[in-house]
Amino acid sequence: MAKYQSGIAGIWLEEDKILEAARKCQSLGFKKFDTITPYPVHGMEEAMEIKRSNIPYVTFVAGLMGCLSGLLLTWWTSAVSWPINVGGKPMFSLPAFIPVIFELTILFAALLSVAALFYLCGLPKINPPLIDPDLTSHKFALFIPKGEVGYDENKITELFKQLGAAEVKKVAEY
Repeated sequence: MAKYQSGIAGIWLEEDKILEAARKCQSLGFKKFDTITPYPVHGMEEAMEIKRSNIPYVTFVAGLMGCLSGLLLTWWTSAVSWPINVGGKPMFSLPAFIPVIFELTILFAALLSVAALFYLCGLPKINPPLIDPDLTSHKFALFIPKGEVGYDENKITELFKQLGAAEVKKVAEY
């Protein structure tokens, strides 16, 4: 069973307030905090200074591998392993093999992108801590873990209240 950190979670009812809280926490030097929102909030990545994902690069490399694999497969099967001359056509006729090459490009790119997403996100996370059941419908939360630099429960609780948190909860480690 996975072990989850304890910390302080502030809960807001409005997305502009959680965005302001994320900016404030980032400006105060917190780096490992997380926000939980029921839907994507425009500007949250900039507020938290989240770096661009590496998944597009993985997708490009995987697609290139799929393309080259399709090219190698079609060349090997038609020109080397089973060379049959049908109607005087060349042994390797690229236009005839475009569908196979295309499909392998898409297959490799899709599968490796999903695998990279799972790896980079640390999925699957089993039994995540339950901060508030309404976070999936209409509430927003900002969680600061106990191991964060500058962590002080009283100061963080006061900060969240100043930033308009409807509720501040202490999340226990388990």
